[in-house]
Amino acid sequence: MGVAVLGFLMIGLFLFFVMTNRLSVLIAFTLIPIIFGIFLGYGFGLGDMMLEGVIKVAPTALMIGFSILYFGLMIDRGLFDPLISKLLHIAKGDPLKIVVATALITLFVALDGDGSATFMITITALLPVYKRLGMRPVVLAGVVALGAGVMNIIPWGGPLARAMVTLDAETSNLFNPLIIPMLAGMVWVVFVAYILGKKERARLGVIDLNKEANKEIAVTLEMSSRLPTMFWFNLILTVLLIGTLIADIIPASILFMIAFAIALVVNHRNVEEQQKQIGSHAKSMVMVVTTIFAAGIFTGILSGTGMIGAMATSFVSVIPDELGSFLPVIIAIISMPLSLVFSPDAYYYGVLPILSESAANLGVNPMDIGLASLLGNGTTGFSVSPLNPSVFVLLGLSGVSLGEHQKHTFFWAWGSTIVMTIVAVLIGVVPL
Repeated sequence: MGVAVLGFLMIGLFLFFVMTNRLSVLIAFTLIPIIFGIFLGYGFGLGDMMLEGVIKVAPTALMIGFSILYFGLMIDRGLFDPLISKLLHIAKGDPLKIVVATALITLFVALDGDGSATFMITITALLPVYKRLGMRPVVLAGVVALGAGVMNIIPWGGPLARAMVTLDAETSNLFNPLIIPMLAGMVWVVFVAYILGKKERARLGVIDLNKEANKEIAVTLEMSSRLPTMFWFNLILTVLLIGTLIADIIPASILFMIAFAIALVVNHRNVEEQQKQIGSHAKSMVMVVTTIFAAGIFTGILSGTGMIGAMATSFVSVIPDELGSFLPVIIAIISMPLSLVFSPDAYYYGVLPILSESAANLGVNPMDIGLASLLGNGTTGFSVSPLNPSVFVLLGLSGVSLGEHQKHTFFWAWGSTIVMTIVAVLIGVVPL
């Protein structure tokens, strides 16, 4: 049996076991490639391949792990609370302003890179407001999903970290070129919120909070403007962190370690409190980091056995030469719908290696394939995909069904990808 066939079979089995929940991603990443490597006759030689793969992903694992601890600390200390309070105070009883405020709040809260946390914070804070005003929860869920999807492009969001592992790239290679398209996506989210808000305002009108009958709504919307402890320090530190990350002055993995150490010792002077703070987010950190290290085993064997090269060669042979140069744009456009078919792990660790290697054989920069993929797969598409567990946090808290959510949000989310793709093409990030 050819190496390429075995490679496709291995990828297929990986996708099958992960997408049908028969194996955890961690187990599938570790055991499936080992079995295929032994079948190919590499035996004890697999050790060096796996170690090489793990070493390559170590910086990414450090970055994503400490970013979870850092932003978890910032959320616990209330860094985003004043923004939420201010926006809701300004919006008051106007459904249009409430929906636009929802978009802005989500874009800021989603900086933590954790979809579940973003959904819990925004839905919990805003659902009572929507209910009091008689606004539709599906609008809340949709706008939050759109904002979280675009913001999931950030390096600690997940998809970009996976792409870094697969393409052996740095943060600056994949994130910096996407900053302008991402900003365009954020503008699109606010624009969509404006459209949906106008519809809600037309349906409900503006609620007069001065009327006695609406005093309960006024109480719900009125939030404290008091700044939490260490707010200004945490804000300045976070701004410096993001600025240094974009400037690529210090490796991202080391940067987050330093930032978290500073934030932890300033916000919690007591060692016992520091340990408690770390422990409160340790589970999320361990789950993500161990999966990334297991992905290193998967990619190490995939490359070391020659399977990835053989698969790419066979894939290229069926692509017409005239379509080769359009591959990044094609992938960008279909990247969002592919989120409904492939989980982020399945796509970035199983599909992207084949696409990127195939692109290289067609004379296309593999990095362009990674950039194109990040415009939709696991980003704008993750918040409408049933393959993403955090979606059910969004749906459960808002009380919206998956079908209703997808029907309402899918094409708006795909619109985010289309807008970002157009901007990416215009500025030369995705070649046409």
